[in-house]
Amino acid sequence: MQADVFFIDMHAKGGSGLLTKLERLIDQAGFNDLIAPNDLAAVKLHFGERGNLAYVRPQYIRRIVAKLKSYGAKPFLTDANTLYVGSRANAVDHLETAVENGFDYAVIGAPLVIADGLNGKDYVSVPVGLKHFQEVKIGSAAVHADAIVAVTHFKGHEATGFGGTLKNLGMGLGSRAGKQMQHSDILPHVDKAKCTGCTRCTKFCPADAIEVIDMKAEVNQAKCIGCGECTVTCTFQAIAINWKTSADVIQEKIAEYTLGVLKNKQGKAGFITFVTQVSPDCDCCAWNDVPIVGDIGILASKDPVAIDQAAVDLINQAQGVAGSRLGQDVSAHDKFRVIHPAVDWSVQLSYGEEIGLGTRNYKLIQVK
Repeated sequence: MQADVFFIDMHAKGGSGLLTKLERLIDQAGFNDLIAPNDLAAVKLHFGERGNLAYVRPQYIRRIVAKLKSYGAKPFLTDANTLYVGSRANAVDHLETAVENGFDYAVIGAPLVIADGLNGKDYVSVPVGLKHFQEVKIGSAAVHADAIVAVTHFKGHEATGFGGTLKNLGMGLGSRAGKQMQHSDILPHVDKAKCTGCTRCTKFCPADAIEVIDMKAEVNQAKCIGCGECTVTCTFQAIAINWKTSADVIQEKIAEYTLGVLKNKQGKAGFITFVTQVSPDCDCCAWNDVPIVGDIGILASKDPVAIDQAAVDLINQAQGVAGSRLGQDVSAHDKFRVIHPAVDWSVQLSYGEEIGLGTRNYKLIQVK
């Protein structure tokens, strides 16, 4: 099996600017086949953390939205709230950050919907029956959408080597508790010094594993299922976020969550990846460092594994940027292993292929 991955480079001229080429890319990738009239189409993107400037420009998103509308869709922009405390940890801050970064209805022509609601509690448990998870917690707006288009900024990532389509979907559309489950293999522990005994965590624990004794919460480890709800519920940070897991395991978990996102989207999912401003770290950072390679182009495919493989191959074939995090290794054949040497980024792709997300075998088709 071989997947088609369509590609435009960054060359532009009169009558054929990048925005026009992007429209041709979407058409030739066959995205019109994904859309039925009046489909509620989720456009999954990263709105950019406040202070970060490497996210996909709103002008591109406007053209993608317009193209989906031309197919008869009703598109909306979406992302789920973050696990860490930043400028996107709840829907209010998230929407304010999105608007500050240019993702306003007046600019884009589509409404913004935070996939897991006001505080990350609006999710659907999707059965997957895989190695790490029997079910995954996906933002409800993504589950209930008729179709989905993932728009991804390809970049490095300290935990997964690179962040591409799989991470954009799996980690990105997991609810806050789902993100905790992906990041940690450790059951929660209460910091008694910070706990106020408010009982909020007990109300959201699905396993009834928490009780408040002498005005301090206690977790029954025998009953705890590690769902992460208490961690994201505590407003006093008394039940700390656990970031402890191995790079291989988190990549496999992300792939399983991606499968959950796409489970009811067979024939209704398309993927667009911007291999531009390839920063060495995640867009969730409140900054972006010097790109490791020059701008390469934009990819489109109906296969999430193939498009990630194609993107990483294009980056590894390109000459690195002098003065970037690559240091003296600008000609390295595996640039992400240079900037994140402890991470084997291929795990997410091989495991994604194993569980049926797609194939690493692809044909790159250049669109003029």
